[in-house]
Order: sequence, then structure tokens, then C-alpha cells
Amino acid sequence: MYKKYIIVVIVMTGFLGFSQAENKKSYQFSLEEAIAFAVDSSYNAINARKDVLAAMKQKWETTADGLPQINANVDYQYNPVVQVTPLPAELTGGEPGTFVPVQFSPRQNMNATATLNQLIFDGSYIVALRAAKTFLRYSANFEEKTQLEVRKAVVDAYGNVLLMEESIAIIERNLANAESNFKETKAVFENGLAEEEDVEQLEITLIQLENELRNAQRNHEITKETLNFVLGIPIDITVELTDDLTSLAQLDLMAEDLLEEDLALESNIDFKIAENLVQQRELEWKLEQSKALPTLSAFANYGYIAFGEEFNFFNSQADWFDFSTVGVSLNVPIFSSLRRSARSQRAEIALEQAETELTQSTQQIKLETNRAKSDFKYATETYITSQRNLDLAERIEHKNDVKFKEGIATSFELRQAQQQLYTAQNEYLQAMLNIITAKAELETVLNKPVIK
Repeated sequence: MYKKYIIVVIVMTGFLGFSQAENKKSYQFSLEEAIAFAVDSSYNAINARKDVLAAMKQKWETTADGLPQINANVDYQYNPVVQVTPLPAELTGGEPGTFVPVQFSPRQNMNATATLNQLIFDGSYIVALRAAKTFLRYSANFEEKTQLEVRKAVVDAYGNVLLMEESIAIIERNLANAESNFKETKAVFENGLAEEEDVEQLEITLIQLENELRNAQRNHEITKETLNFVLGIPIDITVELTDDLTSLAQLDLMAEDLLEEDLALESNIDFKIAENLVQQRELEWKLEQSKALPTLSAFANYGYIAFGEEFNFFNSQADWFDFSTVGVSLNVPIFSSLRRSARSQRAEIALEQAETELTQSTQQIKLETNRAKSDFKYATETYITSQRNLDLAERIEHKNDVKFKEGIATSFELRQAQQQLYTAQNEYLQAMLNIITAKAELETVLNKPVIK
């Protein structure tokens, strides 16, 4: 009996350990690995794929409208009180001028019918088939656009996490230096060899850095959760990043060949979507025009009917009588009080608007391409400038630190140099992030790399 309990405990312990291991699942991504993961698993990418699948189903749904349709129908009718019909009495030998009530309907009847319908000609059906294909292309293009947007969102989120990690590391180094200076100056002040203002100036810097560190740590958690959200991962799952901000910025700095890349307008996803809209509006216009054409369809049915005073339709003695009908139906629109004409004109106006939007999109894409190239060029120049400014700020801060300790510079001058250094550090980190995001924006406009 005790052995059974021990086995149960071992099994439950193993199960709990497995569950905890599952709950502690973590991921490790480089930037490109994160992009590949998000393109497959992000919420927007999943829904975009489902939109394509739904468009495929809609295409078949439209196609099926022109294929044979078979329906079965079973009707049962019970008449508690059977309606009577008056007949002239002289038909049955009665007195002329009088009537005899006669029941023609049975109290119960049942019939079963199968009907085949086949569309022979309908102009709107032909247009609808083309529209379904166009909508499928639109869904596929929208999926591609979603993938490009997901890629850019991952680059932004990944870069922000790295930015906060670098910020925390820099603030911690600055804080360590500030604490050291504060303690040394306070000790000198307590020995009567320094001014109280020197201690207070350094304390202000120390408090400011402590506050910035706490804020950076909170923002770091938010940026990690944001990255998880973009990747399609629960926000409480651990994700380790294997790339660093500096290497990514240096790599993107060498991608200046993108500035010479010509815009392939036909490959731009926004242009293709705008073209899809024109095609859809043109088909909608043709659809309204096709409604003035006649429609022709054929039908055939076959069925059985039974009737009687008792419900014995499923007995072997029940009499069932078959019937069948075959025919065609022609519908010719003649006059709609100009309603069809108004709808056709409205569709034509919508087509003209779509063509105008295509022209607008073309110019906007060209403008966005030029702006993205300009922003990327500016980001590279700013990165180089901020790197040089950081070197200068570090040397200035070091000189003022040495002068302060030697009593040549004041604490106010040291604090100014430190603030200048902190600003240069932040600008350098932001410049690295800007060059990464600017390159991603340019690649999105140029549709590079092409997402499959």
C-alpha cells in the first residue's frame, strides 16, 4: 500500500516539474530570428493568413453559385378540419339552385421532392468570379504588407529593448562614479577642506541618476513586454536577445547601397493594393452593368406524394405517387425606373475615385521613398556626429573631474560637464537606434527584403 503512495507522489512530482518547466519556457533570438518568428507567429500575421484562407473560401463560394445545386424537401400537412367546397346539388341529383358541401382534400398528406437547379447564363456571375479572384490577390497583397509591417515593428521593439539595456548599463556606471565622487567630497568636507556646496552639487547629480536608473529599469520591463507582444508571445515569457545595439548600428551603417536603390513601383505593396482597389471598383461597375442582361437557368425536380385520412405513410400498404417537372426560367430586366442606371453611375464614380487614389498613392510612395532615404542618410550622419561628440564629452568630463579633485574646478563646473556627458551618451544611444529604425523604414518602402 505504501509503495502505491510513493509511486503516486513520484508521478505527481514529475508532472508538476514538467508543468513548471513549461511555464518557464523561454526564447533566445537574434534580430533576424525574431523577425522570422514574428512573421510566422505574431497576432497580425496569423490573422492576415486567415484572411487569405477566407478569400480562397469566398472564391470557391462564388464559383459554386454557377454549379449544379440539389435540394431536397419534405412536407407534411395535417388538416384537423377539412375545408369543404360547395357544388351545385343537381350534379348529385339534388334540387336545382341548392349546393352540396364536398371535401376534396384528404385529412393528411405528405410529399418528398428533390430539385436540381443549374445556372445557364448570368452576366453578374461571370463578373463575380473575376471579383473573387481580385479579392484573393488583394488578401495576398495585404498579407505581404502585414509581414513588412510586422518586420518593422520587430526591429523597433527589439531596438528599444537593446536601447534600454545600454541605458541602464551607462547610468549604472555614471552612478558608481557619482557615488565615489560624492563619498570622497563628503569626507573632504567633513575634514574642513571642501565647501558644503560641492557636496550638495554632487548629491543633486547622485539623486538625479538614481531616479533615472529606476525609470530606465521600469521602461526596460515595458519594452521587453512590448517586444513579446509584437512577437506573439505572452508578455511574461523570458526572451533573451543575442544581438547588441552597437553591432546592429555598425552593420546598418554599411548599408548605404540602399540609398542608390531605385524604387520599383510595381513591387511596392501599397501600389499593388491601390491597383487592387481600382480593379475591384472596375468589376463593381461592370457588375452593375451586367444586371441589365437577362439570366437563364434550368431546373428539374422529382418527388413522391401520399395522402389519406390516417397517418400510415411509412406502412408497406401506403400508396405513393411520383411526379416530375423539367423546365427553364428566363428573366429579362425591362424597366427599373432608372435605378440600375443610377447604381451603374455611382459605381463608375467610385472607379474614378479609385483611379485618383492610385495616382495619389503613386506620388505618395515616391515622396515616402525620398523621405526615407533622407532620414536614413541623416541618421548615419547623426550617428557619426554623436559618436564624436561622446568622445569629446568623455574627455571634458574627465578633465573637469581631475580639476575638481585637485581643487582647480568648482563642483558646478564638474556637474555641467557631467550633464553634458549624460546628454551625449543618450544622444549616442538614440542615434544608434535611429539608424536601425531608419534603415528598416527604407527597406519597408523599397519592399526589401521581400517577405515570402
